[in-house]
Amino acid sequence: MLIEQLESIKERFEEVSQQITMPEVVSNMDKFKKISKEYRDLEKVVEEYKNYKLILANITEARQILNTEKDEEMREMAKMELDELQPKKDAIEDSLKEMLIPKDPMDSKDCFLEIRGGTGGDEAAIFAGDLFRMYQRYAATQGWQFQVMDYTEASSGGYKEIVVSVKGEDVYGKLKFESGVHRVQRVPATESQGRIHTSAATVAVLPEADEVDVQINMSDIRKDTYCSSGAGGQSVNTTYSAVRVTHIPTGVVVQCQDERSQIKNFDKAMTVLRSRIYEMELAKHNEAIAGDRKTMVGSGDRSDKIRTYNYPQGRVTDHRIGFTVYNLPTVMEGQVGEFIEKLRIAENAEKMKEGVA
Repeated sequence: MLIEQLESIKERFEEVSQQITMPEVVSNMDKFKKISKEYRDLEKVVEEYKNYKLILANITEARQILNTEKDEEMREMAKMELDELQPKKDAIEDSLKEMLIPKDPMDSKDCFLEIRGGTGGDEAAIFAGDLFRMYQRYAATQGWQFQVMDYTEASSGGYKEIVVSVKGEDVYGKLKFESGVHRVQRVPATESQGRIHTSAATVAVLPEADEVDVQINMSDIRKDTYCSSGAGGQSVNTTYSAVRVTHIPTGVVVQCQDERSQIKNFDKAMTVLRSRIYEMELAKHNEAIAGDRKTMVGSGDRSDKIRTYNYPQGRVTDHRIGFTVYNLPTVMEGQVGEFIEKLRIAENAEKMKEGVA
């Protein structure tokens, strides 16, 4: 069964390899981008399949030697080789089975990252700023584009709220595990008694929705303009370039001020609005299937406590998989990839167990 699936993928890879060089594909950017993505995804599976076939061939050869060879030294060498090859075969089979799990089509989407200070007042806002910098550094290690769309600074530092656009390869597929409540335990700079406080910030990860994903009637939109604030040169506080968009049927409000052009800010705000409405529909869908299938991502409910950052102990714990590390400073410097990878593995193991593949 596994070999049949892999052979079918190999055939598709050969087809895509030919299509990617066709003039009608090269000249159509959308088509070229789509086929290039499929080529890269299939290439990984095909390369692993080549390794798997080589290991199977070596196992067959070693077994043949054991069955036919009279020379004890040759037989012993063949036995040793089999002992080495069997664990490799098992490991590569597990890897291939994981690769064959149908990918969520949203995983390849870009996303918006929204971080808000929660319970804890000033300290929560400061922690929201810490999380923002953590994701900014992680995005840099992935080669992603990381652009601030809108923010509200807190009086004591950090952010009451900050919205970021993240673009790159498999952005949503990795960051989707970060949605939920992040809790921090530490002594705030303003604490004179040295007591540990617990504060929280919420993170929401929204897949970027295309116009084909969400249709918005422009008559349902109210647009307001205001003066931008923060960095931006002479135009700041002098031109009404910042835009606030309200979707009347849902009450969703989005604002954007990072561009000097009102038109560009409006376009960006509409993109975020589409993604928020898309997320609302997605949440309904996830809730509907939640009883049938448990996922590490959960419902994306912002009230779900997912991770605790304990500064006195230098400890970070992800409560969904019970995984703890004692290198908090490194994590806050952007090395959050280990959590994301373990969550991805746990998610795929759950899918495999429930026969999603």
